[in-house]
Amino acid sequence: MMRNRSALHSIKLAPPLARRIARYWTSHGPAGRGLFALLGPGLITGASDDDPSGIATYSQVGAQFGYGMAWVMVFSYPLMAAIQEISARIGRVTGRGIAGNIRTYYPGWLLQAIVCLLVLANIINLGADLGAMGDAVYLMIGGSVHLYVLLLAGTCAAVEIFSRYERYVAILKWGTLSLFAYVATVLVVKVPWEQVAYNTFLPSFSWQKDYIVAIMAVLGTTISPYLFFWQASEEAEDERTTAGGEPLTAAPSQARSEIHRMRLDTYLGMGFSNLISLFILVTTAATLNAHGVTDIQTSSQAAEALRPIAGRFVFAVFAAGIVGTGMLAVPVLAGSAAYALGEALDWPIGLARLPLDAKAFYGTIAAATLIGIFINFIRVDPIKALFWSAVLNGVVAAPLMIVIMIMAMQPKVMGEFTLPRPLWLLGWLSTAVMTIAVAIMFLTW
Repeated sequence: MMRNRSALHSIKLAPPLARRIARYWTSHGPAGRGLFALLGPGLITGASDDDPSGIATYSQVGAQFGYGMAWVMVFSYPLMAAIQEISARIGRVTGRGIAGNIRTYYPGWLLQAIVCLLVLANIINLGADLGAMGDAVYLMIGGSVHLYVLLLAGTCAAVEIFSRYERYVAILKWGTLSLFAYVATVLVVKVPWEQVAYNTFLPSFSWQKDYIVAIMAVLGTTISPYLFFWQASEEAEDERTTAGGEPLTAAPSQARSEIHRMRLDTYLGMGFSNLISLFILVTTAATLNAHGVTDIQTSSQAAEALRPIAGRFVFAVFAAGIVGTGMLAVPVLAGSAAYALGEALDWPIGLARLPLDAKAFYGTIAAATLIGIFINFIRVDPIKALFWSAVLNGVVAAPLMIVIMIMAMQPKVMGEFTLPRPLWLLGWLSTAVMTIAVAIMFLTW
């Protein structure tokens, strides 16, 4: 996994950009680490946000409103990146995830409420993602959806539980390449890029109920509680498994390089995530919306609708992307639930531990995956599953973000590494936007 700095120059970037990143990393990054080694929790977290449930949301928005909501991806990027950087800082500074810090510093009832709702939302979301993956495979090759759900879920759980930690992180990082399926689709279909640019950078707004609800759906998809827990816990895990790594409160000399690494990882990861989301929106706008198909409820429906309009290649790549992104998202959903529950109950936790050394932690991953499978065998409506997952995420998101923001500014938690003022402002702006989004979600139920 580790590379020397010369590896940076082998990456195919435009020369000025490559030189700028090389200079930045030479001055700020830890010695002996290349760009791929730098990217980790932020990249994986961002890519897992484009899960099959997210693909369904972006497809619906593109089909219903065309390019008119492309600007939301630009608007949501700094908000998403800020709250993810704050979550990452909490994990790296304290050496504990979000649940572990809430358990240490806040009332037990708050921890129990947040963790219970998070675990429930994650399991429902996981089940919906597995169903979408099974449907996508069925659309490509036929056969049994239930069999595909079992095989895909078993593969995700087995790799997460039994892989060596360093290898598993590498698998997840390489798995983010599956998102390039949506780069391929947008390059194949005919897109009026001038119109896309206009709608992206000169936004229009409508006060119609459907338009506002769609904006809230996109924000709720891009800013999700399981992402906060996963990235904070992975930063803490990386600190525990890195030679010489310590929480920054105990080793402030590591702060300069680690905070720069964390920030670059997070902003590149979230930027990649939002760019792919934009490509999904553009693909469905250029095909489905342009041909009058405006009602898409699931990602597999979007793939199936593309076949007669955009051709078999776009359909196949789009469907394969659903499977690939699901293989990344399902372990993150199960893993973030296990980290949250394990920290709340003070279990031995961590993907770097052997299964027998963290039985309850790995048992939670297995149980979450099994329940997700079960959801697909009791004929739960996938649209309703996504709806209830969104509701539960909404209930958790706003209060959790408030707790995260208060926590990140308390010296008793963060020591000397409380948030700098610009990040504090952006974090509270993100929290305010999500609070409004949740309120609108309930008002328009």
